[in-house]
Amino acid sequence: MSKTSQTQEPLSELERAMNVIIDVFHQYSRREGDRDTLTKTELKLMIEKQLANYLRNVKDKATIDEIMKDLDINKDAQLSFCEVMLLIIRVTIATHEHLHEVEDQQQQHKHQHQHHHH
Repeated sequence: MSKTSQTQEPLSELERAMNVIIDVFHQYSRREGDRDTLTKTELKLMIEKQLANYLRNVKDKATIDEIMKDLDINKDAQLSFCEVMLLIIRVTIATHEHLHEVEDQQQQHKHQHQHHHH
């Protein structure tokens, strides 16, 4: 794809975030095998380095083998960008839910101290 001309608007936060996801994927995908897919080794490395905190929020923190099996829809032992995005989406959703749970717990603590209505 050719770079668009320099007259474009600066990227938004969301667009920058998308670029970061693509860049990170490529940092790992080009290490071995196909340049545009992740092998299990590459996936493991990416998860350890890039998802160490947030993957914890996925309730049944699956092993790398299970994640790989789960995402590798066409069973070619490689993960395409599309397949890896499914993992990122899942972790993002779980993290979003987790943040709300944490917020709710904090609210409850505040309310408990303030008033008890029966």
